[in-house]
Amino acid sequence: MGPGRLTELRDEAALDTFLASEDIALVEFYTEGCGICRSMEPVLGNVARDRVDVAVATINPRDDPPLIERFEVRSVPLLVLFVDETPVARRADGFVGGDDLAAWIDEHVV
Repeated sequence: MGPGRLTELRDEAALDTFLASEDIALVEFYTEGCGICRSMEPVLGNVARDRVDVAVATINPRDDPPLIERFEVRSVPLLVLFVDETPVARRADGFVGGDDLAAWIDEHVV
């Protein structure tokens, strides 16, 4: 877990533990079989490696349905940026390139 690598989370409890341990976290909500979600993995991996101030994780809300309601997952991939465990920004507009994603993070992290 933590900065430097992409973390795969299994359920809501793991997500809560992850968020509690990080000041800034980016989480991708994805589903199996989602090609765009799969194409985001290398981008997220690069963000995890390049941005040591941001912990990056993925989670499949279908494995833990309460997450769908809690985070209002209507489409995937859904990217949610957390600061001190609080969601501060979200986007669900398909594939996001590395530079665009870095700029989006910078825009919402003070």
